[in-house]
Amino acid sequence: MANIKSQIKRNRQNEKRRMRNKAVRSELKTRTKTALAAASEGRDDVEELARLAIKKLDKAASKGVIHKNQAARRKSRLMKKIRAASAG
Repeated sequence: MANIKSQIKRNRQNEKRRMRNKAVRSELKTRTKTALAAASEGRDDVEELARLAIKKLDKAASKGVIHKNQAARRKSRLMKKIRAASAG
């Protein structure tokens, strides 16, 4: 346990940020999963769901939750899977 006031505050800040980042990462997974499920089912709103997933990935990258290259890689893989599911 920290004894220094600044470190106690830093611990509180880190915990708050960790929970916020955890929520963002969870939503990224959810958005990606729903877009892939819609593509495999052949639903009409696949483009809209993919657009929302990409938007969330970009926002997470801009906020520093994930690295920008990781966001680019995830977007690329998502679109590749959606095209494969839609074609199949």
